[in-house]
Amino acid sequence: MTRVLVVEDEEDIAFPLVRTLQREGYDVIRVESGETALAYVEHTPTEVMILDLGLPDMDGLEVCQKARASGYGGAIMIVTARAGELDRVVGLDYGADDYLSKPFGLAELQARVRALLRRTGPGSTVVEPAPRPDQVQIDHAARRVFWEDAEVQLTGKEYDVLAILVAHRGKVVERDRLMADVWDENWYGSTKTLDVTIGRLRNKLEGAGVKERIVAVRGVGFRLEGPADA
Repeated sequence: MTRVLVVEDEEDIAFPLVRTLQREGYDVIRVESGETALAYVEHTPTEVMILDLGLPDMDGLEVCQKARASGYGGAIMIVTARAGELDRVVGLDYGADDYLSKPFGLAELQARVRALLRRTGPGSTVVEPAPRPDQVQIDHAARRVFWEDAEVQLTGKEYDVLAILVAHRGKVVERDRLMADVWDENWYGSTKTLDVTIGRLRNKLEGAGVKERIVAVRGVGFRLEGPADA
């Protein structure tokens, strides 16, 4: 059974949310603080974390960042009243996979949870050739990236972008496809979010000594290529 962790301290918001997800057939656990949430995902396999930002003990962004730093590979959906574009960009850059502003419809939240599970669940695993020594290695089950036995620390969105590029090594992946597959086809924010994510991803790969490079194909998209392809 898919496990969903709801991190929300307000009872009037948490109760209908938990009840709705339970009716969908999910195993739903609710906690009211960031520290409790971090302790839970550290020891319990959890597919989705629905995270409020206004928690009593710490900001939800800190929870998101710490969860990713500790190796949590499940999906994180931020649910908050902070609705500005900059707020969404910051949340995604901190490691969230989706961002839903309050007030929201329960039907929309259910659909977003299903979309996250399609992208991050077992059924979404991409089967690809074994990487060569000069290529990054991806552990899809754990959502982790390695170079020469050392892990490259990425946010959720950085991982998703890289996983798609790796699955199409040497081929151009269109911008529209990356936006639809990583940010949801209904994303209404700026497409510059993709460029920011690509920039951060390039810096992290280069900083780790990865030989492969993400090349921009002007007006089309991006391609992952190795030294021999450049």
